[in-house]
Amino acid sequence: MMMSALVLSGYLLTADQTKIQYTHYKSGHNQVIIVAHGFFNNKQVFLMKNLAESLNERFDVISFDFRGHGKSSGLFEWTSREQQDLEAILKYAKEQKYERIGVLGFSLGAAVALISASQNRDIQSVMAVSAPCDFWQIDYHFWEPDMFADLKLNIGNKGIGKGVRPGNPFANKIRPFDIVGKISPTPVLFVHGAKDWLIKPSHSEKLFKQAKDPKRLVIIPGAGHAERIFDTHSKEFLRLCLEWFEETLK
Repeated sequence: MMMSALVLSGYLLTADQTKIQYTHYKSGHNQVIIVAHGFFNNKQVFLMKNLAESLNERFDVISFDFRGHGKSSGLFEWTSREQQDLEAILKYAKEQKYERIGVLGFSLGAAVALISASQNRDIQSVMAVSAPCDFWQIDYHFWEPDMFADLKLNIGNKGIGKGVRPGNPFANKIRPFDIVGKISPTPVLFVHGAKDWLIKPSHSEKLFKQAKDPKRLVIIPGAGHAERIFDTHSKEFLRLCLEWFEETLK
């Protein structure tokens, strides 16, 4: 039987004094999953909220808005400063006395998750969905059919609340490819859609090859970019999430 969740929300301050809003789904579990959304999303958009609520059946969940998104302050700095946002959430999770902490990141949120996991051992498991190996190697194949499917996802009920306040894209960034080998012994699951038009599966393949054990790579046939995998392959994606975190956070 599913526990009744206590849903809390509030703001945390980062090291550079950016206000980050979070939502905490507390059901009394000893493990927590932190959900790190991708560019142009936030924790309250349809798919992100639905995912957090679905994960909450087995884990406590903390979702948050990166700077420049949703109700957080500041500008989005394209992974150059967003690690501070995740670090503030990790500190909060530790204060809640969770025994184990996992991070589920999407796209640029996955890049931030990998960077943080290479430096912070409070993260005991990572699931990186559609992660770029290098920001400057993102593919942008606008002519591919799945781009239009992504565009449709930003319209109607599933697109309500999306948006971003962008900052400087040229600021210095850590390349996930350069640090992914430092994440071990924290286990990492790389997940990618075979039809991803924006960040090709080769990114996850390069990261997987560079990473050390324990690691796993799953390429999902017919799936697109980031949260669209959950949209079109919801049962398969949720099963992957639950099985991975149950295995690695036990």
